[in-house]
Amino acid sequence: MNIILPLLSGFIAAVIGILPPGLINMTAAKVDFTDGRKRAMVFVLGALIIIFFQTYISVIFAQYINSHQEIVVLLREIGLVIFSILSIYFLFFAKKPKLKAADSLHLKSKRSRFFMGMLISAINFFPIPYYVFVSVTLASYNIFTFNSLSIYSLVFGVVLGSFLVFYLYVLFFTKMKSKTDYFMQNMNKIIGIITGIVALFTLYNVIKYHL
Repeated sequence: MNIILPLLSGFIAAVIGILPPGLINMTAAKVDFTDGRKRAMVFVLGALIIIFFQTYISVIFAQYINSHQEIVVLLREIGLVIFSILSIYFLFFAKKPKLKAADSLHLKSKRSRFFMGMLISAINFFPIPYYVFVSVTLASYNIFTFNSLSIYSLVFGVVLGSFLVFYLYVLFFTKMKSKTDYFMQNMNKIIGIITGIVALFTLYNVIKYHL
């Protein structure tokens, strides 16, 4: 359990967090479109290195939070509100996203795609609070414990999940644009269902704690 569950949990969390089109995965697709698969993989490698450190820092910070139970309960209640709002928003109010064509993304530097991947990943601060919340939530369900083996398993799972999403963007963006457009049209429903399920689990644990 100290290896498999944290690994799978990190993998799934990364796929959910990175699957929606963002700066990193769209830029990876653009690099593949303009410079070829090899350079795109170099770009992805640079991004993954930063993601590794961001996730590790997040888990260490989550370890401190987890040692203060009152903070865990507060975060769980805040998470319930946030996921409920997100679920309602994505299911009923969010507009259908429009996928930008690969040609609309402009890349200036061609010298080092590796450092470009590191830079773009480094300016994206969303993973830190996201993986803090993921780590604390998994720990509250006894899926994850804050020991070295579990921590590195979770981080490695995040890196694997991130790589899979980036690679799928690189591999299928130009070849399967019609299917990508269909997926994008239903992205809001997918995210809304996922956040709704998480909200229900969180509600159950909040009620269970206060009873």
